[in-house]
Amino acid sequence: MEPFGARLRRAMDERGPLCVGIDPHASLLAEWGLNDDVAGLERFSRTVVEATADRVAVLKPQSAFFERFGSRGVAVLEKTVEEARAAGALVVMDAKRGDIGSTMAAYAESFLHKDAPLFSDALTVSPYLGYGSLAPAVALARENGAGLFVLALTSNPEGGEVQHAVRADGRTVGATMLAHLAAENAGEEPLGSFGAVVGATLGDLSSYDLDIDGPLLAPGIGAQGATPADLPGVFGAAVRNVVPNVSRGVLRHGPDAGALRAAADRFAREIEAAVAAV
Repeated sequence: MEPFGARLRRAMDERGPLCVGIDPHASLLAEWGLNDDVAGLERFSRTVVEATADRVAVLKPQSAFFERFGSRGVAVLEKTVEEARAAGALVVMDAKRGDIGSTMAAYAESFLHKDAPLFSDALTVSPYLGYGSLAPAVALARENGAGLFVLALTSNPEGGEVQHAVRADGRTVGATMLAHLAAENAGEEPLGSFGAVVGATLGDLSSYDLDIDGPLLAPGIGAQGATPADLPGVFGAAVRNVVPNVSRGVLRHGPDAGALRAAADRFAREIEAAVAAV
């Protein structure tokens, strides 16, 4: 398969860079008038896919909200991935897996092997057992044309105690992760397949080298307080490689599919205007 980075660059150029999260947590199901059960989960997920998968570059299901329903919830997740990809959206599975050795390899097989029921275009992963622990996922992603988004500078306030910690070489842990990703993407055109998760809520990041030749998945727009207009100030010259994620800002407009589409289109226009101004 064509590398994820190349497919993502094309999707961003054709559809804009917006990523819509599929986060069917209990409070949103209730807001939609749905029961907190598998039937509600399925209705929620299918509605989001039908409303947005033909127009946004990326859909990002949060696996935990499906896994909490057990095997039937995972079956809904499989169908969500299948239908989203069939409609033309790339799927980033937000599972934040991270482990060592054979366990990391098994996680990779679950999401990054082309024959797996949950095969996704990319997977979020945690490097905090050491970046080298991600080697099985890196290798399988390369083999199957998939990608990774590695937690580097996350939007949650607690992340700073690890990610801003300074190593013996004077670099922060977050900067170290960015450097590893730049090495993974070296020489890749038009965009590398190994991206970083960098929060849109973090303000000026000019002290960090965000030019990793790969995508930057940017949560925090909408309910967490960041806006599309904030993107240039946070990401600087790297803003054209940013994949801004909006979840509740779009999802709260359901269950009406037309309202979901209108919200996604509005965020897409605002993001396009912000990036064009750079």
